[in-house]
Amino acid sequence: MGSEHYFSAQPATPEKRKTISVVLGGSEHRVQTAGGIFSPDGIDKGTAVLLSEVPAPAPTGHLLDIGCGWGPIALTMALASPEATVHAVDVNERSLGLTRDNAAALGLRNLSAGLPESIPADTVFDTIWSNPPIRIGKEALHELLLTWLPRLTPGGSAWLVVQKNLGADSLLTWLRGSLPDDWDVERFSTAKSFRILRVSRPDGA
Repeated sequence: MGSEHYFSAQPATPEKRKTISVVLGGSEHRVQTAGGIFSPDGIDKGTAVLLSEVPAPAPTGHLLDIGCGWGPIALTMALASPEATVHAVDVNERSLGLTRDNAAALGLRNLSAGLPESIPADTVFDTIWSNPPIRIGKEALHELLLTWLPRLTPGGSAWLVVQKNLGADSLLTWLRGSLPDDWDVERFSTAKSFRILRVSRPDGA
């Protein structure tokens, strides 16, 4: 399947769901996936690196997963922070339906999945985790990140996983030049062929 399919609002392929077993939050869970979305066969390598490398999300407040797919990042956040509200956004309606159903199956009432415009404009986020859709192109990716990163709360952090050969280092340079000077943008870690980038908004900013 071409990678462009999971950027479509309505995938052209029929929705044929399947159940797989994955480890989320240290425990095995059964979730549903389907074709026409990102990584339908399980947790992709980049997301696995992100989930293994980042510290726990904020225990309360609003948390965000940009580009949720079937929901591995958002589900992990919701399991880790039951007192927080987790927002999962995607442009793919099939992904959103799967994320909602997977959250319901896991008994997670603190997770909502919707289109980006479904989140009120005044909502700000204590933690953002994302395996961003690099393949949408540099201009679209930059627009996406500049939509969400400025909505970090003072003291909040965003964690992005990016494959090294897909421009992780150049993205780091761009982030440093595009966000306010007092924000901290760093390469937090490198694992396998991926980098974890951390964006932190200073307290009081």
